[in-house]
Amino acid sequence: MNRPVSVVELDELNALLALGAGCVDARSLGEVEVGQQRLQLWSLALGAADDELPAIGFFGGVHGLERIGSMVVLAWLRHLLTRLPWDDSLRDLLTRVRLVFMPVVNPGGILRRTRANPQGVDLMRNAPVDADDKVPYLIGGQRVSARLPWFRGLPGVPMQVEAAALCQLVTSELSCRRFAVSVDCHSGFGMQDRIWFPYAHTRRPIEHLAELHALHALFEQSHPHHPYVFEPQGMQYLAHGDLWDFLHLQIAGSGRVFLPLTLEMGSWRWVRKNPRQLFSRQGIFNPQIAHRQQRVLRRHLPWLDFLTRATASYQRWLPQGEARQRHSSLAQQRWFQVASA
Repeated sequence: MNRPVSVVELDELNALLALGAGCVDARSLGEVEVGQQRLQLWSLALGAADDELPAIGFFGGVHGLERIGSMVVLAWLRHLLTRLPWDDSLRDLLTRVRLVFMPVVNPGGILRRTRANPQGVDLMRNAPVDADDKVPYLIGGQRVSARLPWFRGLPGVPMQVEAAALCQLVTSELSCRRFAVSVDCHSGFGMQDRIWFPYAHTRRPIEHLAELHALHALFEQSHPHHPYVFEPQGMQYLAHGDLWDFLHLQIAGSGRVFLPLTLEMGSWRWVRKNPRQLFSRQGIFNPQIAHRQQRVLRRHLPWLDFLTRATASYQRWLPQGEARQRHSSLAQQRWFQVASA
């Protein structure tokens, strides 16, 4: 029998499943086959299970090449689990918020070191959403061939098992609540770390633009020296099949607030510091030197901690009435260059 291939992210996920036994709700949302191996699609949850309370989800590894995304989510989960035995403030926080994790959305891609899943499908181009304007050639999603990057899958074919599992988890744990946030960790775009929010399929503003602006303002007040550019993804490029667009569109007009965010780590900065990384597919998307990887894993913990606390306390800052109108106007000016009335 062939011995299973060991992968750092999958080994760490298994270690955290063991560490969290008894305090973490762990579920397999399905499985994928890669050669002789069958890999589970794990979700983990801790904290309040009451559907009336808010929730936040953390996702990584949608693209198998972007391993650092999974590492960031796993580092945050380990940080929480190792604090649980002694940190009363964390225990109190978890009575007021639900935390949901899917650290390795695409274990087959992680194992094979590919952006796409083992079927050659780019999971972040796999949802049934088409852009309402021209998209960049190939990058915006294509249906020509799984041999080319950014393949959406064939028309009329159900979503891939990994994408469907993510959507199932979001629907059952996040978007069904009055208030929820998600953060999906990626890498590979530009010199700066960015926080993107929907939409990717259109340049029109999202329904919850005012709430996103209020969250951004809260973060800037409490972390004035943060490293992030906060913007709608559509400011950079449009794409077909974005999973977060699809999930947000499902709750449009429902009165619920779901804020899907993407942490897009600027991997070009790592390449600039170590140009030899250009000669490695892994190096283009991930820091290759140990101390730089450790720095990245530390760098984003304050952002994830802020989001968790802001979610738990959303009723204290979520804009209503005139405040919501003000935030909407400021957001239009900031991100869509629309003058206020």
